[in-house]
Amino acid sequence: MSFEQLINKVTQAEDALEAQERRVAADIRQLKASWRAGWTPGRIVAGGLASGYLIGRAEPLKSASKGGGAMQLITMLSGLFAGGSAHAAAGEAEQAAASAETLTASVAPGAGGLSAARVAETQASAAGGAVQP
Repeated sequence: MSFEQLINKVTQAEDALEAQERRVAADIRQLKASWRAGWTPGRIVAGGLASGYLIGRAEPLKSASKGGGAMQLITMLSGLFAGGSAHAAAGEAEQAAASAETLTASVAPGAGGLSAARVAETQASAAGGAVQP
């Protein structure tokens, strides 16, 4: 075989490879389009139900062997409620502090013999909070 024939053969193989690459790229685009078109809402719901059923059938066996799942759930829920309670308490503390500041600002120094600390203490005890010395 001559050198020109080898070059022609290599060029021909490169052209065939490029044609194959274009066909594969077109096939992948077609696959993506048909995959996305195939996911209709009904099929999504059916797939979710089927996978939920399969996981539900397998999960109780795993959790029964491990145990502690109920304790983990209780711990998680107690943390959730504690966080909500702490957030509510912080909100009430902010309101009490704001009202104590306004009350302190409205009371003139020396009027009635009340100091700013005494006004804050009275306001905090009325709001249900404890005043720290």
